[in-house]
Amino acid sequence: MLTDREILSTLEMLQNEHLDVRTVTLGINLLDCASHDLNRLKDNIYNKISTLAGSLVSVCERVGEKYGIPVVNKRISVSPIAVVAGPFSSSQMIAIAHTLNKAAEDVGVDFIGGFTALVEKGIAKSDRALIDAIPEALAETERVCASVNVASTRAGINMDAVYLMGRKIKRAASLSAKRDGIACAKLCVFANIPQDIPFMAGAYLGIGEADAVINVGVSGPGVVKKAVERALEANPHMDLGRISELIKRTAYKVTRVGELIGREVADQLDIRFGVADLSLAPTPNVGDSVGEIFQSLGLLSIGVPGTTAALALINDAVKKGGAFASSHVGGLSGSFVPVSEDLNISQAAADGHLTIEKLEAITSVCSVGLDMVAIPGDTSDDTIAAIIADEMAIGVINKKTTATRLIPVPGKKAGDSAYFGGLLGQSVIMPVNNARGTNAFIRLGGRIPAPIQSLTN
Repeated sequence: MLTDREILSTLEMLQNEHLDVRTVTLGINLLDCASHDLNRLKDNIYNKISTLAGSLVSVCERVGEKYGIPVVNKRISVSPIAVVAGPFSSSQMIAIAHTLNKAAEDVGVDFIGGFTALVEKGIAKSDRALIDAIPEALAETERVCASVNVASTRAGINMDAVYLMGRKIKRAASLSAKRDGIACAKLCVFANIPQDIPFMAGAYLGIGEADAVINVGVSGPGVVKKAVERALEANPHMDLGRISELIKRTAYKVTRVGELIGREVADQLDIRFGVADLSLAPTPNVGDSVGEIFQSLGLLSIGVPGTTAALALINDAVKKGGAFASSHVGGLSGSFVPVSEDLNISQAAADGHLTIEKLEAITSVCSVGLDMVAIPGDTSDDTIAAIIADEMAIGVINKKTTATRLIPVPGKKAGDSAYFGGLLGQSVIMPVNNARGTNAFIRLGGRIPAPIQSLTN
């Protein structure tokens, strides 16, 4: 139970510290929509989404208004389309993406995720068709998001898929060149992808999930920042162990808020509640920054020495607080470091405090990886694939989820700025080592084996 003081502090979070429910995501199983007839498949998909999600937005708004807690985004995730649409070609996959986009638009959600392939061990015919369709599907739609899992601790790294994704990212950027390659902002490449992510662009509904489920994503970087600042103001000698405990208690309260909203929405829709994902996911708004937490802890900026240790503390405390608050914590739960979506992190990159190499290092302890990173438009397919491979290795060896959301911005070079708009924000374009070079290692292909510990568990 929360005490009166804790209830009042939660109200303060809502009023002054940017606490919100970042997303309520309705997962929909589309496996029963399968058909060898493309038109029937599209009709089945549209009808099922429309039926289950028709009142999602209105219910979220009604519940948010009831508790005074805004639900910022309402989203849908679906079964991996590479599985649902197994018999179809690349061009037909694009048509299915348009159906998903139409359904999302008509029910009023922000994004729909699940244009997904799981290829950590090999690429099936339907997987290849979907991956080939990704550039056009994302460039031609506004709300469809895609994800491809190319590695896992159990299977290793599928380097054929990694190299293929390097090429597809470059193609997607080219097709959306007039908008700084924004199609790539809707594409994540994963190692160890969870089946219950509510956050985009990686959300999809796993094969082991229910027919329909509500997953909620709560975010509170501003809340954590303010809590740390208040504590250090009251006691400048507070040590890091006690700060960790403070962040854990803060995460507990934030998670309870998210689960309250998620369960209420699920009850009103008569759909099972799934998980609460407490991830410190920033926005471009002032005061809603993960980067500012590092400064509250005494660092000059995210990216300077000490950053990895600070992020390890934050991530651990957030996960522990969330786990204590709910028996159904899932998704990613921890801390995101998306460059363009966080005003402070974007500025750190522009100032030279944060480099891609340091960003890669800190992904060993954060929740995701190289997220919303704008790179020069002339970066080669080989180099993009090599960056992905390095990030996948971190996930595989450390038995954690990692991902990349890389945006090679057409016609722009390091030091220029890219503008994506809305929650996607803007960012300086970060320099890349050997950006235009070839990479014979990446082109060898095959599969990098799984680490030995995963084979003996």
